[in-house]
Amino acid sequence: MSALNALCEEKGIEKDVFLEMLKESIAKAYKKNYMVPEANVRVEINGKTGKIRLFEIRTVVDDLEDEDLEVSLDEAHDINPNYQVGDIVETEADVDHIGRLAAIQTKQLFRQKIRETEKETLYNEFADKKDDIITGIVDRVEPKFAIINIGKTGAFLGLNQQIPGETLHEGQHVKVYVSDVDRGTKGTHIVVSRTEPQFVRRLFELEVPEVYDGTVEIKSVSREPGERSKIAVYTAVEGLDPIGSCVGPKGSRVKNVVDELHGEMIDIVEWSSDPVVYISHALSPSDVLTVSVDEEKHSALVIVPDDQLSLAIGKRGQNARLAVRLTGWKIDIKSLSEATELGLMEQIQQKEELPVDETFQDEFAQEMLDNQEEKETIVEEKENIENEVEEVTSESDVEDYEDFDDYEDDEYSKYDEDIDYDEYDKYYDED
Repeated sequence: MSALNALCEEKGIEKDVFLEMLKESIAKAYKKNYMVPEANVRVEINGKTGKIRLFEIRTVVDDLEDEDLEVSLDEAHDINPNYQVGDIVETEADVDHIGRLAAIQTKQLFRQKIRETEKETLYNEFADKKDDIITGIVDRVEPKFAIINIGKTGAFLGLNQQIPGETLHEGQHVKVYVSDVDRGTKGTHIVVSRTEPQFVRRLFELEVPEVYDGTVEIKSVSREPGERSKIAVYTAVEGLDPIGSCVGPKGSRVKNVVDELHGEMIDIVEWSSDPVVYISHALSPSDVLTVSVDEEKHSALVIVPDDQLSLAIGKRGQNARLAVRLTGWKIDIKSLSEATELGLMEQIQQKEELPVDETFQDEFAQEMLDNQEEKETIVEEKENIENEVEEVTSESDVEDYEDFDDYEDDEYSKYDEDIDYDEYDKYYDED
């Protein structure tokens, strides 16, 4: 029993499970050597002393045909006079006469049961950890893969599942994402990854309490491993900034994630149920003038300023690709000048698309109102000045200024009335 207890501790299997496996192994070996395979045998093992008792189970019959399966009524009455035909009789066997061959078979069966139980236990343990993050130690590094020690077994980390540019070293502690747990004939096969988009989601769950408890929800993740990722976050809690929660104080939270991803940059944008707003956010950090969506084709036309086109598309189209994966919409990006030349702006205006920002329309209307009031004030002041000038010129002799008509062109045109002089202060400093 002390040896059995040590084995339980080593394999991480409960003692009751081990005892059941041992009982089954003894029963199979005994039937194979001393009875027919169809026979019934019951084994008892005392959990404290380790004493083994073995019972042969037979059925009471009138006409005995197979001694391994049946017992005659007369023989049953010798054991107990109350036995009748059809009853089950258990007869204890002498385990001392079990030979060496049966003992070896018992050991082999027992080992096989242990291996099967280990596989089952391992599968059950890691099946619950699928789509989750675990921390392991790099055991071995090969040109095309690495073996990560994750406790009771090693996990396979293929080269295509490693972050580009990252170098793993033996003994290094790394976080990996359990992408698949396969129970095959040769055992449980655990596949881990560091390039899955969901790896980023799980890292934020570890670093951001609001994400872990569900206060801030990561709606979508798109990623190009080793280069850039985009995540869309949302919260239903009023007054809580989901982006600020993920960034953390002085950027500490997102920095920890970036460090784990070997310097991979992360764009955090706010998710919106309005595809117009969501797509404009997804193309961050570029500015967006307007977004026109086609619900039927699930596509969107995005107009950006001319100087923002390269930023919106990104290096080798990376920003646009990430935005497409993040939103699930097909996105076509055009510059303002190109859209105007193709007549796309007129089409958008005819469709009366909503502005990118829901508050933009109100702000724009207020701005136009303020400009109109300012314009009216300027016109009124101008009329007052003209009236005063007319009064002065009517009371005094005024020279003919027709000779100054030449100044309306050439270099003096910079003083034209249409110019806002506040933007050209440098002219006043000229000698």
